[in-house]
Amino acid sequence: MLRRLQAQSPIHPIRTAVGHPGWLVTGYREVRGLLDDDRLGRAHRDPERASRMGESVMFGGPMGDFDTEHADHTRMRALLQPHFSPRRMRALRESVETFTGEFLDQIEAAGPPADLHVSLALPLPIAVICELLGVPFDDRTRFRAWTMAAADATDRARSTQGFADLFVYGRELVACKRAEGDPDADVISRLAATEGVSDDEAAGLGMSLLFAGHETTVTTIGLGVLWLLATPGQWRALAEDPARIDAAVEEVLRAPRLGGRGIPRYARTDFEFEGAQVKTGDLVLLDNGAANHDATVFADADRFDLGREPLPHLTFGHGSRYCIGAPLARMELKAVFSRLAARFPTMKLGCAVDELSIDSRSMSGGLTALPVTW
Repeated sequence: MLRRLQAQSPIHPIRTAVGHPGWLVTGYREVRGLLDDDRLGRAHRDPERASRMGESVMFGGPMGDFDTEHADHTRMRALLQPHFSPRRMRALRESVETFTGEFLDQIEAAGPPADLHVSLALPLPIAVICELLGVPFDDRTRFRAWTMAAADATDRARSTQGFADLFVYGRELVACKRAEGDPDADVISRLAATEGVSDDEAAGLGMSLLFAGHETTVTTIGLGVLWLLATPGQWRALAEDPARIDAAVEEVLRAPRLGGRGIPRYARTDFEFEGAQVKTGDLVLLDNGAANHDATVFADADRFDLGREPLPHLTFGHGSRYCIGAPLARMELKAVFSRLAARFPTMKLGCAVDELSIDSRSMSGGLTALPVTW
């Protein structure tokens, strides 16, 4: 279906999973251009009547204040960007490597078989984001339950409650950081000590980072291992040639998401786009997964190939909304895949691919388990 759509046009009138009308953009050049187009935004003038792509309160529909959206977004990036600077990422690298090594040691000590979802893909990103933000790792069971609820694309009430619980937890953390009085200890401490940042704003930003900083990385590690192991020759190629790691990370970021989800945006004005008449308030889904499999840009786009010519994928977005956490995600993925392949060069899937399952309730669509052996 994706191939038929892309052959017809780069933009298509669709109904979302919850039955609402919208536009789906599937072409690479078109998605890339609209990702940085001021005619689209995340807010809606009448959010209660806006089309939705799902029931998640965070990503299923509009967010923010329509009138102040651009200023709010600029402020948010200005507050968060310094915490993901090259200097900050260099300081975090040792912790990422240490955490990775510890989890791999535990996997090796337990011996095969293993479930890489529960033993690596899930705990590693949580440990890293806790270290960065200053969130107690011992609280992971609590906040993981809230983030999973907030990500529920099928149950609005559950998603709303999960987001609310997460925010309350964030307020508690901010209060603790203020009481501790170490303004440079971690990201939440630095946000709490920033002039003009209220407790609510510090909590909101901190919990948004907690959510986004581990949820998508958990999914990417699981799907990346799956594609490397399920595609003949790719795991061995990485194990035998560590210099392929950068190419492996970019292919893992590009390939697993095949399309059909999209990044929700709302038209801030009427405009014509590739023959489509987009009206103010229309939902426009920018399908970066489909764009990453655009055959006019990526040769043999559906093939997972570490030898692929490097081309810029759109997994992290583009332009003014490019993901702030991209350097952190790449650092984690590089540590995971380089060390996992080197430590377990004979690793293979512990079941048939069609026996694996995806969490269909979550907007991130990650694996529920990843059995392996070696």
